[in-house]
Amino acid sequence: MTGLHERLTRAADVIARRTGRDRHDVVVVLGSGLGGYPQTLHDAVAIPYEDIPDFPAPGAPGHSGTAYSVELGANRVLLLSGRVHAYEGYPPEVLTFALRTAVLAGCRKVVLTNASGGCAEGIEPGDLVLITDHINLSGVSPLKGDNDERLGPRFPDMTDVYTPSLRDKARAAAAEVGMTLREGVYLWWHGPMFETPAEIRMAIALGASLVGMSTVPEATAARHMGAQVLAISLCTNRAAGLAGRRITAEEVIECADRAAARFRDLFDALLPTL
Repeated sequence: MTGLHERLTRAADVIARRTGRDRHDVVVVLGSGLGGYPQTLHDAVAIPYEDIPDFPAPGAPGHSGTAYSVELGANRVLLLSGRVHAYEGYPPEVLTFALRTAVLAGCRKVVLTNASGGCAEGIEPGDLVLITDHINLSGVSPLKGDNDERLGPRFPDMTDVYTPSLRDKARAAAAEVGMTLREGVYLWWHGPMFETPAEIRMAIALGASLVGMSTVPEATAARHMGAQVLAISLCTNRAAGLAGRRITAEEVIECADRAAARFRDLFDALLPTL
């Protein structure tokens, strides 16, 4: 069986050939409801995931499964519109395959986005939140098993998973467009069910500000490979037991759609500066 490094290299080579760019500088993973951003960019080159070897096809609502390549300022940016999730039954190696391909293709800066439920005071639906740290209680890690030193060390440091200097740039870009970014800790749940009120009370006790079903495996894999990571979460709802009503997937997508213009303004100011 072909090894992970070889399969990643093959996928990165296809991206280089299809885009005409031998390497990229920044990768952006677009989460739920954010896949429309590439359509606002001029001269973006699109590649369906099905045309890239071993890229998994997303099945969640709002995840199109297309990669886009575009130049923004001096940066060659690869946008991944859609991701797969652990709750779809994929193992960690598959969850992180697209992200690892992008890093191997040259992306030393990683921007992750997601939709989340807010559980901290001061974080409300519609807020954009800089993730400062994360909590992983799932027992799932993309680093489990044999380690390939060509990708990263056996025991990578996770002190600063989310790079402080990139958060500074995000704050500056937000100020430029007249936007305020909240900040908080993200707790990853496996899903696909939304959390129970008791689980949310536990998350709050552990120091979480947001809960969601993605991002942590990608952030872990990116840091394993030595890339810098920025993560921005859109709070789409108050978490279970905090809003006095039921949570639906439709609510998440609707809030993400309403916030698309604000994400676009932030990315237009931020991505050329990374």
